[in-house]
Amino acid sequence: MSAQSVVKSIFRDAFESNLAKSQEMPAWLRTLRLRAFTHFEESGFPTTDLEDWKYTNISRRVKGEFVMPAPTNEQEAGIAADALAPETANSRVVFVNGRFVPASSSLSELPSGVFAGSLEEALQSDEFGDLLREHFARNVNARHDGFTALNAALFSEGVFVYIPSGAVVDTPISLDFVTTSEASQRLISFPRIFILGGENSRATIVESYSGPDDVDYTVDAVVEVLLNDGARLDHFRIQREGLASMHIGSTGVVLNRNSQWHSTAINFGAAISRHEISVRHFAEGSECTVDGLYMVSDEQHSDTHSLISHKVPHCTSRQLYKGVLDDKSRAVFNGKVFVHEGAHHTDAMQTNRNLLLSNSARVDTKPQLEIYNEDVKCAHGATVGQLEEEEVFYLESRGLKPETARNLLTYGFAEEVIAKISIDSIRDSLDRSVLNRLHAEL
Repeated sequence: MSAQSVVKSIFRDAFESNLAKSQEMPAWLRTLRLRAFTHFEESGFPTTDLEDWKYTNISRRVKGEFVMPAPTNEQEAGIAADALAPETANSRVVFVNGRFVPASSSLSELPSGVFAGSLEEALQSDEFGDLLREHFARNVNARHDGFTALNAALFSEGVFVYIPSGAVVDTPISLDFVTTSEASQRLISFPRIFILGGENSRATIVESYSGPDDVDYTVDAVVEVLLNDGARLDHFRIQREGLASMHIGSTGVVLNRNSQWHSTAINFGAAISRHEISVRHFAEGSECTVDGLYMVSDEQHSDTHSLISHKVPHCTSRQLYKGVLDDKSRAVFNGKVFVHEGAHHTDAMQTNRNLLLSNSARVDTKPQLEIYNEDVKCAHGATVGQLEEEEVFYLESRGLKPETARNLLTYGFAEEVIAKISIDSIRDSLDRSVLNRLHAEL
């Protein structure tokens, strides 16, 4: 039996076990899972033969047997609790090694009517069942590739966040996915998040992933966001997986009239990481900012793909992604802004800037505009370069040592994105992470 056949057999056993355990699963969800798993068995994991995966080779990472998540214990729950930001101490949902940990989760500060909890429970509930049936798995295609298919087929304990119409949630809601050193080698988990913002609602979500450097594990995460008219969501995504891991994430967003999605994604971890972002403007007046920072070293590989689709007039999008690369690391940025016919008065700007700290680091960047309307304001650009010697010399002339001058300029380059995170403890923690990677103090 081939290695790929062994892997598919392992996932089939897990899939059939999940179906057998979930007798109360809605019929439509069972059908969705069956179709998704059939697609995975037919297509397998993506390869470099696919244009979108041309520069990201995962073939060695998907060979061999995988281990499905096991129930957590009290020790793991304690580890998860220590990792949380103080601002979200009573507004958090915690997963450890792929499993929900109620003991570490606390939602006491959330306003009445706001729900943040088990997606499986919500799918089967009278309150949310019909709502999820209408919208679930519509923003991220379950058959987009092998990873989204496998997530749809095998997720078991996802998160549903519901912000009712008119609700203003002042406290950030934290969704924490933690892998511990007790996790089995080759563990694979399938985080699934669905966020629904009602009309004129306001909320902040912190989505975070972390794990130890000495464990070979894989995270296959899918996030869906649906914002109704006038809703606003500030969405921070922090990826600090262990350096032996692989992290694959897909985020799909649908924006309705006058809604706003402001996101900042930070990518520091994993040996191989990939994040796909899809934003669709479905009604006039919607806005999005899609910002991010990837900071990689050694032989880390970071891949960002984004598609911002303007389907209707009078919508705005801004995207700024920055990369800092050292040693033999590699990054990929492929961003497209698609302006459909009739989407006049679109205002879109896309920028990718990369700073190479080593002659061995490499970036493949491809910002794109595809426009089928004349009355628009669109721009895009990309830069790849090293620190300007004139800037370094200027700081040296003011009394700084050469190494300190270079660290200060690199820190300032990264800080432009980190400063967009409004939660003090998380921003401070990320600042320290940047300095640690530079082996510097400022």
